[in-house]
Amino acid sequence: MLIVGIDPYLIDFTSAEYAAFPSLNAQKVEAGIKNAVNHLTEKGYKADVCWTDFGNSATDILRKKLQLQPFDSVLIGAGIRVPEQNFLLFEQLINIVHQYAPSARICFNTHPGDTVIAVERSTTNLFSQKA
Repeated sequence: MLIVGIDPYLIDFTSAEYAAFPSLNAQKVEAGIKNAVNHLTEKGYKADVCWTDFGNSATDILRKKLQLQPFDSVLIGAGIRVPEQNFLLFEQLINIVHQYAPSARICFNTHPGDTVIAVERSTTNLFSQKA
């Protein structure tokens, strides 16, 4: 399980782009993700974090991480996915996951606190249930 997010210490949480995340700051994001990793570990998952930046090196960072070992699931954090100015970055990262971890399930959180729920959702085969 790989959690991908922008390094929270690079984010200006006072900017309009991050208004969707009121009361968040770098320390809270970092603590929330560390807490999620701990909970995932307790539940038997092997979780790792990949912090990126906003630039072109973000795809290189993720590609290198995905080449180190296989991941069953990749979570793309809301800090990448939600702010409109990150649209192209989000698209590029999804394509890197598709290329370098084609069998991995992809999931998304809405904030650090629902990371475990997002991971569990991705590991449940929702489509195997009969209607």
